[in-house]
Amino acid sequence: MANVSFNRKRAKLKQVLGIRARLALLAVILVAPLMLERIRSLEDARAKQIAQATAEFTTVARHSADAQREVISSVETILKSEAFIRASAGGVSRSCDVLRASLPTSLPWIRTLLIAGQDGRIQCATNNMYVGLDLSDRPYFQQAQETGRFVLSDFILSRPVQSPTVMAVYPVSAFSGVADAVVLATVNLDWMSKVMNNLGGRPGITAVLVDSAGTVLAAPADQHSAVGRPLDNMPLMSAIADMALRSDQDEGSLSFLAADGSRRAVSFSRIAGTNARLIASIDEDKVSAAVSRDIRTAYLQLAFVVLFVLLGALIAAEKLVIKPIEMLADMAKRLGEGDLSARAARNRLPSEFVPLARAFNAMAAQLSQRERELIASNDRLTVMASIDMLSGLANRRGFQSRLDFEWMRAQQYGSELALLMIDVDHFKLFNDTYGHLEGDSCLTRLGESLSGIAADTMGFAARYGGEEFCLLLPNTDVMRAVEIGEQVRSAVLQLCLPHITSAHMVVTVSIGVAATRPNEALRPGDLIEAADAALYAAKHRGRNNVVEHGVQAIEGSAADILIAASA
Repeated sequence: MANVSFNRKRAKLKQVLGIRARLALLAVILVAPLMLERIRSLEDARAKQIAQATAEFTTVARHSADAQREVISSVETILKSEAFIRASAGGVSRSCDVLRASLPTSLPWIRTLLIAGQDGRIQCATNNMYVGLDLSDRPYFQQAQETGRFVLSDFILSRPVQSPTVMAVYPVSAFSGVADAVVLATVNLDWMSKVMNNLGGRPGITAVLVDSAGTVLAAPADQHSAVGRPLDNMPLMSAIADMALRSDQDEGSLSFLAADGSRRAVSFSRIAGTNARLIASIDEDKVSAAVSRDIRTAYLQLAFVVLFVLLGALIAAEKLVIKPIEMLADMAKRLGEGDLSARAARNRLPSEFVPLARAFNAMAAQLSQRERELIASNDRLTVMASIDMLSGLANRRGFQSRLDFEWMRAQQYGSELALLMIDVDHFKLFNDTYGHLEGDSCLTRLGESLSGIAADTMGFAARYGGEEFCLLLPNTDVMRAVEIGEQVRSAVLQLCLPHITSAHMVVTVSIGVAATRPNEALRPGDLIEAADAALYAAKHRGRNNVVEHGVQAIEGSAADILIAASA
């Protein structure tokens, strides 16, 4: 009696906890949107913080670039003054005296002033260790003489002391009008780095000044070790080195995902009058680290809330919803995999699922019967749909399916695809002379020969229609296709099938050959049209021969193809 009472209560519980009630339990997860809204607001805050930091840093970088321009401009001004003095002084001795007395103490970014003769040898300098040094082989010296303009060199090591520097050069010929001396200055790279100190000391920010070859000339104090190194050797800069150095624009920017997975924004600016560029990079992840921590915390909170709600829902719904659905899903999966013996145990399911289980079982029984019938029918239809019974080869439908497949495969791998269209010469006269039975026998013999050649050449042979056959040759260029075409023509001749109405007294074939490299601009039908055009040309040349299509790439209309082949 107690067992009956328990079963009744269990049945009532199943009715009360129906599918709607079970789904209602999962509605508690609606607390998730509240947490997601918080995360969205934090994401917006991070985006705004990144945008603000980027704008602020761009302004600072622009000011730094302007400061570098002022440094270079001041060097150029000093050199022009020295060049004017050299052009008007009228002698090496006097101009050297003026040079030694004119090095401004207020310009610490100039280490040394020098005057070199036309032959490139240093005549005088504010530092005597440079006197007599030959600079004629230096590219910056040659460029200044050729252009007659101010030149700033790339990163070099000064010869006397092997110290890193860049050379500023200005030719005296800009004032005198004749090839004469050249005024030079060694630029203090440490000072140029000091100008960039306002760009340093910020987490996630990298800034360097590079020459035209991509060598770092200056960097903030916390990045000073990069000076003298190629930009390609800096992990966070190598991704944009080529674009920044080769760009014709004075300024530019881009955003990319670095190799370490960080999102970076990079801007570059050319220093006016030179090939040097200031390149600045921002690591968005580090700039927004604080907000990112808050977002991660919000995600963890969301995970805990959702987990807590799901645990309560899953514990209650595990046997009432999930297991019945899993049972039916497993049955459907087994049916999909071909196990038609799968059936749902209705006594183990809630009442709401019983009609569905009954329908599944009925469907499985019907599918089992139809499966047996369809297998037998499909086997017969497959053979009938793709095989030409007379020749034993694939029919036109089977050929078209194979052509579409080989076309896609050739397009995927960039390989060539060739097609032979083969037509029996004067076949109507053969039928009229020997009768249709002999004609069928002739086609059967031709099919056997063609099948053997297809097997030897890894091709695919088919009867295209009537007395016309085709041979599809994957990964075959036009020269090899012509050779195979001659092989087919010769094989037909060797059959020695009598044909008294033919000029050759035996059955012969005409063959048109076409080959191409499939691409998006072509379609499989273009290859067939090209081979047909070549076959047409072969017939007009007296039959019993092989003609290839006259162009490498199949283009244009069918009329154009026909003209190219017949020509």
